Amino acid sequence: MMKQRNIINQNNEALKQNLIDFSKNDMDTIYKIFNTDINGITEEEAGNRVEKYGLNQVEHEKPTPWYIQFVKGFINPFIIVLIALAVISYITDVALAAPGEKSWEAVIVITAMVTISGILHFVQEYRSGKAAEELKALVNTTATIVRKDTGTYEIPMSQIVPGDIIHLAAGDMIPADLRIIHSKDLFISQSALTGESEPIEKYSTIKSEINNNINPSDLDNICLLGTDVISGSATAIVIGTGNDTYFGSMAKSLVGKREQTSFEKGVSSVSWLLIRFMFIMVPVVFLINGITNGDWLEALLFAISIAVGLTPEMLPVIVTTNLAKGAIAMSKRKTVVKRLDAIQNFGAMDILCTDKTGTLTLDKIVVEKHLDIHGNEDDRVLRHGYLNSFYQTGLRNLMDRAILEFSDKKNFFELKEHYTKVDEIPFDFTRRRMSVVLKDHVGKRQLITKGAVEEMLSICTFAEYKGEVVPLTEEVKNEVMDMVKKLNEDGMRVVAIAQKNNIPDENSFGVKDESDMVLMGYIGFLDPPKESTAAAIKALYEHGVKVKILTGDNEVVTKKICKEVDLPVDNILLGSDIEHLTDEELAIQAENTTVFAKLSPIQKSKIIKVLQGQGHTVGYMGDGINDASALRDADVGISVDTAVDIAKESADIILLEKDLMVLEEGVIEGRKIFGNIVKYLNMTASSNFGNVFSVLVASAFLPFLPMLPIHLLIQNLFYDFSQISIPWDTMDEDYIKEPRKWDADNIKKFMIYIGPISSIFDIITYLVMWYVFKANTPALQSLFQSGWFVEGLLSQTLIVHMIRTKKIPFIQSRATAPVLLLTGIIMVAGIFIPFTAFGASVGLQPLPLAYFPWLIGILLAYCLLTQVVKKLYIKKFNTWL
Repeated sequence: MMKQRNIINQNNEALKQNLIDFSKNDMDTIYKIFNTDINGITEEEAGNRVEKYGLNQVEHEKPTPWYIQFVKGFINPFIIVLIALAVISYITDVALAAPGEKSWEAVIVITAMVTISGILHFVQEYRSGKAAEELKALVNTTATIVRKDTGTYEIPMSQIVPGDIIHLAAGDMIPADLRIIHSKDLFISQSALTGESEPIEKYSTIKSEINNNINPSDLDNICLLGTDVISGSATAIVIGTGNDTYFGSMAKSLVGKREQTSFEKGVSSVSWLLIRFMFIMVPVVFLINGITNGDWLEALLFAISIAVGLTPEMLPVIVTTNLAKGAIAMSKRKTVVKRLDAIQNFGAMDILCTDKTGTLTLDKIVVEKHLDIHGNEDDRVLRHGYLNSFYQTGLRNLMDRAILEFSDKKNFFELKEHYTKVDEIPFDFTRRRMSVVLKDHVGKRQLITKGAVEEMLSICTFAEYKGEVVPLTEEVKNEVMDMVKKLNEDGMRVVAIAQKNNIPDENSFGVKDESDMVLMGYIGFLDPPKESTAAAIKALYEHGVKVKILTGDNEVVTKKICKEVDLPVDNILLGSDIEHLTDEELAIQAENTTVFAKLSPIQKSKIIKVLQGQGHTVGYMGDGINDASALRDADVGISVDTAVDIAKESADIILLEKDLMVLEEGVIEGRKIFGNIVKYLNMTASSNFGNVFSVLVASAFLPFLPMLPIHLLIQNLFYDFSQISIPWDTMDEDYIKEPRKWDADNIKKFMIYIGPISSIFDIITYLVMWYVFKANTPALQSLFQSGWFVEGLLSQTLIVHMIRTKKIPFIQSRATAPVLLLTGIIMVAGIFIPFTAFGASVGLQPLPLAYFPWLIGILLAYCLLTQVVKKLYIKKFNTWL
């Protein structure tokens, strides 16, 4: 996996260098490279190039077929161990047994365990994975191309090849990586690719310095696949298609096997701990029983039963059921969970990295300020801005829409009753302003202009200064620029508003009329945070989750958003700084940095990986093309339903509503799930360890087996059923307050400290059966085995309630109704089995009534001692589950 990633990174660097080279080359050189010219290539040559380069489609993953998912449901360490034990049981109990002594019970019980576990696992995984798990190809759209023999026409994007000549116009999607040949006022939105909401102007020539650290999106004469034309037009040559584009290189890195998440690593470490323990204990039990009783075949069958008892075969079912239940709970909060184990990672997450635009913010520009030139709120400035935006007939940009929407709340729409439009001077990207000429009901004419501050100052000779119209001196200009700088530092985009009265009666107006104007003030715009952002960040911090911003946008705007949502900015690191840091240096910086700005997609992934390398479980939330790789590399990737396709397909969890408080709910749900899984592991590991310890003691001293193999299998099956309800249990409030991670050593400690407690009371049961009820000969072994069978099953089932909380069970903390009901049913069933025909068929016998007072006393003492040890354990290790 690491080798594959290194190759992909090398390819990405090579592709980046190619784009830089194409940007520097003159057009004659580029025409030669692609054997084309301004008239394009022929249809025949296009067909040859489709054969050579492939279709213009990015690489994508195929969904896993259902039959492979089904097989995988049965492939985990515990199921494999059980299958091996079933085969051995079949050989010893059936194949090699005498005709009248064949016994299918062990094979049937083990097979039932395997079947239930595997099928439940498959069903849950299949249902959760039914949602699209493939990376969708680009939207089925067309592009306008020029071919030598067929002229200019539209073709599907997939048919575009390197060397094609493309015509671009406002509203077009960039269909491939392009080098611009000619352009006119070409503005490109790269927000999906870089996270920057402001359109970027592109040219046919290089306007700024190029170095090897430059992001391809910053190249002046290169347009990248996945971006959009906001305005203007251009002619360009295709220099890369499909996987050989900048977007394609990112998509390629998303295909293939993911690295293990913290959840998968945790389950694996615990699984192998329990399997190693089994491989040590089972041979010891086999040898002791073989030496003590001399029946090596029976000793082998008993050892196999012990192995089954030590195998937490319901772990896949408990895990999958927990996760599926969490997915259902999240769906009720309008959240789609695409990958089940992501919910647990949600709970384990201690750092949430998030993009800014569209995730923390609305990705929608709104009017933040409308000020006179001194910085005071002024409705006159807004009113003139409204009239300008309302009466223009050109392409309304995001700022026009923001002004109209904001002004409507102030009932400015009534102004249209008082004015008539005379003419308009349209916007262009050279002047960077636009004007309208209006006439009021008394015939007074007025020119109203709005535009970029520098350009507006160039056409103004007056200013409204302290209530008067005064000449626009250098001193006033400096005051204006200082105010605009301050607004920019607050993350605002600013346009200036100017007007001129008593316009002469002309038939048409032009740029020459935009002169000698009066500067009125400014309108400031922001992409504001979502209403729930601040509360969500606060809630995450209260639950032990740090939030870091990873954005392609600039640091000024990002700092402003952080201030708006009360996110403290401890340190800012730019993409250009990261280029010069080693992984070790970046890891140190990343720990103490809140804001990472001007990042490339690869840098976002790099930050996530170094944080993971420091032992953190990292979540990432984003919605753009530039977020796809980071979403995939994070332990849990979170996106929104308005995200681009590649982001949604790379994410594990998709939020269908703008309310970010669902993040806190996801964290809590994840910690509940983790807690319930750990409950099962601790219960099973400690209980099974205690049972093995009890078996070792009994095997060393008894002249018969303490329980028949079939008794152990039935007891284990009943115990497993009692734990199926665990996913529906609750967790104590203090447990979900901080992130939880897998710790195999903690489970090992739990086994050693808690497991032997049950052995103490098993041994007491032996003594009671041996001395009080005289079950001390091979002829009475059935009575002995029945007594231990009931006590063992009830103590194992009670451990569910003792371990599920660090509080006093039934008093300070009570299990949910499903847990109480199922454990109660299993305990009652366990008591009655020896009294049934089924019990008799497997070698159990009814117990005398005098046995039950002893049983009650043993179980009560067991609960009391467990509670005492629990308190000592918490005091010693400062933890419980």
